[in-house]
Parts: sequence; structure tokens; C-alpha cells
Amino acid sequence: MRVALFATCIGDTMFPDAVKATALLLTRLGHDVVFPSGQTCCGQMHVNTGYQPGALPLVANYADTFGDASIDAVVAPSGSCVGSIRHQHEIVAERYGTASLCGQVQTVKAKTYELSEFLVDVLGVTDVGAYFPHRVTYHPTCHSLRMLRVGDKPLQLLRNVRDIDLVELPEADSCCGFGGTFAIKNAETSTAMLADKIRHVADTGAEFCSAGDSSCLMHIGGGMSRLQMGAKTIHLAEILASVESRVHA
Repeated sequence: MRVALFATCIGDTMFPDAVKATALLLTRLGHDVVFPSGQTCCGQMHVNTGYQPGALPLVANYADTFGDASIDAVVAPSGSCVGSIRHQHEIVAERYGTASLCGQVQTVKAKTYELSEFLVDVLGVTDVGAYFPHRVTYHPTCHSLRMLRVGDKPLQLLRNVRDIDLVELPEADSCCGFGGTFAIKNAETSTAMLADKIRHVADTGAEFCSAGDSSCLMHIGGGMSRLQMGAKTIHLAEILASVESRVHA
């Protein structure tokens, strides 16, 4: 398949290793990975903070950039951004765009996938040949769980990683407290939710806390770092891209 990689804003600016790992993994599985240079933000930040008209140029750009018929699928290492593309782009296009844009949005959103659902649902793969000899716990992010409904697909993939010690995270489906600007506007509530999440991670004794969204990992990782827990965060893609000669120390 010819697969276009959507890096996302946070992936491009702060967590490029997750983006590189996604490209490496898909290439290793035999696919032609392309990176359209015209890609920008998906517009989720604008929509979530009440600026829907401001998101229109970004929605249109996404549809133009990834609408190329030669692209079989678009894959992003972010349930949050894919959730926006699947659910918010149509709303913005219908309210502020043209009939033509609405048609483009429908076409492109149908071939846009979060990494784990692409691997499991589209490729039919649950064992990607990964090797990661560490104790890991997994945090299912809110958008992937509640908006995309990826279910246990990330866990199916992790269970097949060779030599991994995968431990269940207590109260895994509880929000980590990030939520974009929620963490700023409701700092005390966000901090309390983060404290609960970090405590649960600590209870597992895991070396790594993994997730499918870099934004949540940034929030959780920041809290664990301040407490000097020793545990680290790692994107799901980085684990799945790891092979015996490329393991994290």
C-alpha cells in the first residue's frame, strides 16, 4: 500500500521519534510510506477552544494534501488528531465550507487511521515482529477510547512484542487530565487527575508507560519527571518499531 504519514503538530515539533518510528514500522511491513510536505495542523486546537471558522483553512488543507487518489491510506501516531479528522472536519466543512469541500472531507476521513487500528483492522496484523525486553504499562487515551473506539487493539499489538513484560494499568480508562487547554484553564483539576494517573503507573512498577498520543505522554511524563520516579514514557509506535538491534536502554 502507498501510505501517507500525518506527523501532527506535536509530533513534528516535540516528539519526532514517534513519527520516525511510525514510518520505520510501516516500511518494515512492506509499505510505501510518503510524507506530503504540505501538511499542517489538523485544526483540533481551534475547534476545541471554540474557533471553528478559524479551523476551516486547516481542514481544507488536510483534504487537499491527503486527497491524492494515489494515497491508499493516511496514518497518524495520534488518536486525538485522527478523532478530529474523523468527527470535527465534517462539522467545520458543513458549517463554513463548500459542498465540494464536504465531499473531499468525506473521502479523506474514510482513509485516515490511527496507527493501531490501521495495523489491526486494515492490515490484519497483530504481531509486527517487535522486540522490547522491558516492563511496560499502557495508558489508553480518551480520544482513542471514546471517539475512535480502538478498544484493545494497542494491547493486542503489545502482547505480541517479544520479551515484553506487559502489566495492566489500574483504572486505565481514567483520563490523565491533559485535554489540551483544559490543563491550563482547570489546572487544579488537571493536576489532581494527573496525580492519580502517576500513582497508578507507579503501582505497576513499570519501566515505561506507553500510549498512542504524544500529548498525553507529555503530560504524564512531565509529572513523573518532577517526582523523579525513574519510569519513562514511550509512544506505542516506538515500541512496535523496536527490534533486537534497536532497543531502548
